[in-house]
Order: sequence, then structure tokens, then C-alpha cells
Amino acid sequence: MTDRRGYRPRPAHVIMAKHREVDSLPPVGLLAGWGRFPVEVAQALVRDGRHVCCIAITGHASTDLESICDHVTWSGVGKLGGHLRYFRRNGVAQVTMAGKLFKADLLYSGSLWLRHLPDWTCIRTLGPSLLGRHRDARDDSLLMAVTNAYQNAGLDVCPATDFAPELLVNEGLLTGKSVGARLQHDIDTGWQVAKQMGGMDIGQSITIKDGTVIAVEAIEGTESCIERTGELCQRGGWTLVKVSKPNQDMRFDVPTIGPQTIQRVRDAGGKAIVIEAEKTIVVNQEETLAAASEAGITVVALRGVDQPVAKAA
Repeated sequence: MTDRRGYRPRPAHVIMAKHREVDSLPPVGLLAGWGRFPVEVAQALVRDGRHVCCIAITGHASTDLESICDHVTWSGVGKLGGHLRYFRRNGVAQVTMAGKLFKADLLYSGSLWLRHLPDWTCIRTLGPSLLGRHRDARDDSLLMAVTNAYQNAGLDVCPATDFAPELLVNEGLLTGKSVGARLQHDIDTGWQVAKQMGGMDIGQSITIKDGTVIAVEAIEGTESCIERTGELCQRGGWTLVKVSKPNQDMRFDVPTIGPQTIQRVRDAGGKAIVIEAEKTIVVNQEETLAAASEAGITVVALRGVDQPVAKAA
């Protein structure tokens, strides 16, 4: 049952004094892709008493969102005009994006236009990047074009971490053995390479062992990069370095790891994961770090390689 505005009533135990003030605020729009990240963002918003109107991308988003958000509509990724109309119709003032889109499948698996049937707003927004004389299908170019379309429609696009700051990891040795000289050398080298790759909008992850880069993430994503590393380095013992882009726009494409990352690194023989403090999302943090500990994988969060990693107590 819903109230006169169409919102599902919240359980009594979450209707608390601190929520009453924010309950009158406009709902937050959530554009949800793949993974646990959108689910945790939705949960954080609900805990803060905010109503959530969600566009769940078909073939990507979790059905868990239907039991968390006030409104959910399933939509193809190319229905940009429909997305904008949905949010405005529901009184949304702020929109946040969370979750991965499988770019290789979306852009290069068959005909983009026949598979996704983009609406006119999408064609007008992304056409210059995808069909123009000087095509530019890089992540930042496409996501910035979408963000500008939202802004032009009067919708403020906010970083998801503004609503769920607890998902950003703090600096330090999160789990595993203290960092020795050998791993520190791979961290120093790998960090520089990963930052250069990110600066060119190629990818945000690389794998490295003994100062040699094994694989670089590109359009296939981090998971495939990890799998390829396992095939190339069957002796194992390598390190995954995942960083934010220089001048990272926190509204989209924020580096993320979770339990599946740990499992894939474990299966492929990796021994350490290095991420960037306060600019990396760790979903299911307790489960993720527990899985890393069980697998014997060191997880380190750094602000910069010029700052040595603290030794474990």
C-alpha cells in the first residue's frame, strides 16, 4: 500500500525524530547498474529517511532494489529521455549514479542501435561521441555527456558517496601481512602505471609482479584483467593495483572492489590488492576483508606511494 504521493510507508521502527525533517525533502533519484554498490547506496538513503526513486538498468541491476526503493522502474540503458521524464515526474531534484555498466557488451556486441533502441534524447546526447567524425567512446566522455544532459534537465547529479560516505575506504593496512620491500617496490611502480592509464581514460587497474606489469585493464573491466593475469602468471604471487583517475570525478566511474574481486584474485593466484584511500569504494566491507584475510591476500589503502604503508601491529 502507498500513501497519496505514491510512496510505500516505512516500517514504524525507521520513522524516528531525526528522519522527520528529511522526509519532506524531494526523493533522490538512483540510476542503478550492476553490483552491490547501488544496493548499498539505496540502503544508506533509506536509513537517512530519504525516499528513493530508482531506474534499474535491465540486465545489470539487482532485483534487491525493488524491496528497498520506494519506486523502481526497469529500463534499457539507451532510454535517456525516459529516464529524465521518470525522475522529473516523481519530483526528483538530485540524481546519483551507482553500479557498473558492461561497456563492451553495450557498445561492441552487435548493433548498438538495434540492440538498445536508444530514444531521441540518447541519440542527440551520445550521437556526436558514437557516430561523429571524431568518435570518442571513452568512459569519461560518455558519462560526462549523460551528466550534462541531466544537469540541463534541471537535475543535480551528485556523487553516490555523498549519500554513503562510509563506503569509501580509509587509509591503512586493511588486512594481511605488513608490506615488505619487495611488495612496496611493486606498489610504487604499479601505482605510477595505473595513474597514467587512468589519466588516459584507458582503465584504473593493473597487475604487477617483480616490477613487471602483467596486465592492464581496458574495456573488458577489472575482472577480466584479473583472469587474464592468472593465465599469464601461473606461478601466482602478483599484485592488483586499482586507483582513481587523476582529477577523478566522483559522480561516476569510482573504483570499486568487493567480495567477488577477492575471489577472483584468489582464484588467479594474486597475493595483494592496493587501492586508493578515500577514493575507492569497498562494498560489503566486513565480508570483503574477511574473505581477503581467509585467502591470505593483503589489502592496502594508500593516499600516495610517497607515504610508506604502516606496519601491522
